[in-house]
Amino acid sequence: MPRLQKNDNFIDKTFTVLADIILKILPTTKEEKQAFCYYRDGMSAQSEGEYAEALENYYEALRLEEDPYDRSYIIYNIGLIYASNGEHIKALEYYHQSLELNPRLPQAFNNIAIIYHYQGLKAADKQDNNMSKSMFDKAAEYWKQAIYLAPNNYIEAQNWLKTTGRLNNK
Repeated sequence: MPRLQKNDNFIDKTFTVLADIILKILPTTKEEKQAFCYYRDGMSAQSEGEYAEALENYYEALRLEEDPYDRSYIIYNIGLIYASNGEHIKALEYYHQSLELNPRLPQAFNNIAIIYHYQGLKAADKQDNNMSKSMFDKAAEYWKQAIYLAPNNYIEAQNWLKTTGRLNNK
């Protein structure tokens, strides 16, 4: 059953109408259509901050979706929710799972880097220089991969890599 959108705007309404039309005309299985509906409802709930509802929808979409590429985006969005809730270890697990299915997902590389960078900052605050350096080095490696896939994105990360001397380090 489609989710009722509370604060939907013109773009959201248009997307929903177009998605429904496409679902009706594309030659897909019933399960694929249901998976997409759950995914769409998960995105809607997530955009409204209804994370528990979004997770329910994403897990149901995962149960139904068989295509690895589509599954990678569902899993990525689950990671986003865990990251938003401060559950960084769980978020990292989901981001890595999404990359196993779709290694060309720059936003997953970027979000992994953000978590490692955050952990590096926390370690620096505690004067744990070895841990801080290790986390910053990990962040650099993931940002390099994100930038490789999307060279015109992640400008702040590119600047950070340059200013910290990590841009060309292996």
